[in-house]
Amino acid sequence: MTPDFLVTHSGGFHADEVLSSVILTRLFPEARVVRSRAPEWIKPGADRIIYDVGGAYDAEARIFDHHQRGAPLREDGQPYSSFGLIWKHYGRDYLVAAGVPDAHVDALHVSFDLSFVLPIDLTDNGALSPSGPLAGLTLPVLLETLKPVFDETDPDADNRRFQDAVAIARSFVEAKIGQSAAKLRAETLVLQAIARTGQGRVLELPMGMPFRPAVVKAGADHLLFVVHPRERDWCVTGIRRGDEGFELRADLPAAWAGLTNHDLEAACGVTGATFCHNGRFVAAAKTREAALAMADLAVQEALAVGAVS
Repeated sequence: MTPDFLVTHSGGFHADEVLSSVILTRLFPEARVVRSRAPEWIKPGADRIIYDVGGAYDAEARIFDHHQRGAPLREDGQPYSSFGLIWKHYGRDYLVAAGVPDAHVDALHVSFDLSFVLPIDLTDNGALSPSGPLAGLTLPVLLETLKPVFDETDPDADNRRFQDAVAIARSFVEAKIGQSAAKLRAETLVLQAIARTGQGRVLELPMGMPFRPAVVKAGADHLLFVVHPRERDWCVTGIRRGDEGFELRADLPAAWAGLTNHDLEAACGVTGATFCHNGRFVAAAKTREAALAMADLAVQEALAVGAVS
């Protein structure tokens, strides 16, 4: 049954109910958000979803609190906040509503939970305490800076600022899911390109996109460079060896480093070569043919000097 009300607590707000509201208001845009601790509102009913308040977790009754004794835990023993509970039960529907293809919904539901939802859950429960210079710039902290100051006199300030926080949080949720969904689309395209490439050393893609996860997934250890078009030219880029750091499977030739246009053309012998970064991880050319020629030369040098097997 479609709820008429989305009920969470009044007063100061935190990231978990703000982000829960992002999910629920997308799924139930006609429902009214009610922020209250009044018993008549936080009692389960057929016309409402209650979250982060009410002292119970009962998905069938549509009440999702985590502050009570015996609060719900994940299978690995880590605690839920209201956001984790809402994502667990409504996240897949949210992804469908956001236009994520059915084939990607389950994978994205899991990855978003681990990368975005779980840190919010842990922070809200005091199980994760970011430290260092960036500790004050985490999403939970930034959302809480939107709370009214202590001497605010407007009685509606809490609710107004809560809605501001929901709007800001929505942009981050949508952006994160959009990026994650794009990576899954890219994976499909890259895997197809790898199949076409066979044992070749240069992977050609139809556009710039995340490629390394798919290269690793495919076990395509033979690939050394990627070529793809950009808005007005073509790019040749190396492939990082690991998730961390910048070491490449093969560098572009040292003789090209930092050169542009005619100087680069003279150094590599390829008409249309326009740029090679001094770090030797990316180069550019005017045409596809020039980019592929540069990539082939880079492969030949890497093999000749024994940089790769």
